[in-house]
Formats: sequence, structure tokens, C-alpha cells
Amino acid sequence: MKRRERAAKLAILVVLAGATLVLAENRKEYGPISVKPGAVKEVIVTATTYSDKVEVDHSQSGSRIDIVSHLLPGVDEQSGRVEYEVLVPADASVTLHSINGPLHAERLHGDVTLEGADANVDVREISDAHVHIKTLNGLVTLTSIRDGHVEITSVGGDVVMNSVNGPLVQVNSNSGKIHYDGEFGGGGEYLLTSHTGDIEALAPSYASFDVTARSEQGKVENDFQLQPEHTSFALKAGSAFAGTMGKAASSVKLFSISGKIHLKKR
Repeated sequence: MKRRERAAKLAILVVLAGATLVLAENRKEYGPISVKPGAVKEVIVTATTYSDKVEVDHSQSGSRIDIVSHLLPGVDEQSGRVEYEVLVPADASVTLHSINGPLHAERLHGDVTLEGADANVDVREISDAHVHIKTLNGLVTLTSIRDGHVEITSVGGDVVMNSVNGPLVQVNSNSGKIHYDGEFGGGGEYLLTSHTGDIEALAPSYASFDVTARSEQGKVENDFQLQPEHTSFALKAGSAFAGTMGKAASSVKLFSISGKIHLKKR
């Protein structure tokens, strides 16, 4: 109850023709940021603070809007918390930075860039856009990304993708697990790589793709009846396989150094 009594909301309204939004922070603790589509020519930022020791500044240069939170002396983890709810034109380009506060974006078709250290990232219902994500240990979840150009880089966080397709879907992780559940559609290129983490990919029996999978030290499993093909590396049972399904419309490459790889039939 005390927390609610201290909470104060600051709404920032910017009217513009096109929008590029940048949300950044200069402190260790951070609340969630949620970005959703709003009016065609407006950007509305609602910042909820929990003390008077936090200042939220904004500036605009042309169609670029910068929102930055500052901490004042004497702040602690709770009093320094800020929660952002942002409404932007659906085609706006959005860039979000956070250390450990969750990042969320949905129902947009402008380019989306999200960067964080331990921040969990949740992106859903994005179409015809570039999605770029960089994180150290946060969980990355992508849901219903259509015709997207997706690039994800993670050090230790897991990456979960459901119904993600597009001309390029590329995931690079050091130790995190990668889970893909989709159709490998769009005639795209799917590159899933994890050095020590496991890779699990699910696709329907009617999927059309060309696939190569290899783990140098881990186990490799395949549930599909593939048409064999030649490769530049030795196809050793249990550690590598390659082949085609259907007309091989998309290219799928799965690689790990020591993690397990499993291509599953849904």
C-alpha cells in the first residue's frame, strides 16, 4: 500500500509526423519498459516513479525522441524504480536500453532494437520489420514474428521463439539454450548457433527446408525423413546430419560445439 501511495505518473506527449524513439538509463536498477502502438502521429510516454529522487527527462530533435531517467543522491533500489508505458505510431523505429528491467514490445511494424544486461526481453506480434536484440543473461522470448529480419545475440540467456519466420532469423548464443517452434517459412535463412547450449527446433511434417546440423562434441538427433545431400563435412551418425524436406524452400543451419541438437517433428 505504501508503494502505491508513493507512486507518481508523468505523461509526456509529443506530436510528430514520424517517430524514432530512444529510451535509455544511467543507473543500475530499472523498472519495466513496455512499448505498444498508439496514435498515428503521437508518442505518449507514461513514466511511473516511486519517489522524488528520480527525474525523467525528454528531448526531441526532429522526429527523434530521447527519454532518459536520472537518479538523485540517496536513492535505493525501490525508490529508484521507474516503469515506462510507451505508445508510438505502429511504424515507428524503437530502441530500448535496460540493465535488468524487463523490455516488452508488441504489434509494431517498425524496426525494433532492444539491448540489456540481465533484462528479460519479450517481443510479440511484429511484422515486416527488423528485430535486433542483444543481451548478456536475460531470457529472450519472441512470439508471432512475421516476415521479420531477426538477429539475436546472447551470452548466457536462453532464447525461445514461437511462430517466427522471415528472410533472416539468426541467433548466436554462448551458453544459452535455443528453442525454435515454427515452420521455417518464408523461404528464409535460419541460423541457430550456441557454443555450449542445447538447440531444439520443432517444425511440422509439411515444412519445406534444407537443413544441416552439427555438434562437435554433443549429441545430434533428427525426427524427419530427409533426402540426403552432400556436405563439406563428414556426416557422422549422432553428431551431424544434412538433407532436404519438400522443395527445400528455406535454409536451416544448426550448430553447437558441445550442446545437444534435436530437430523435432511437431
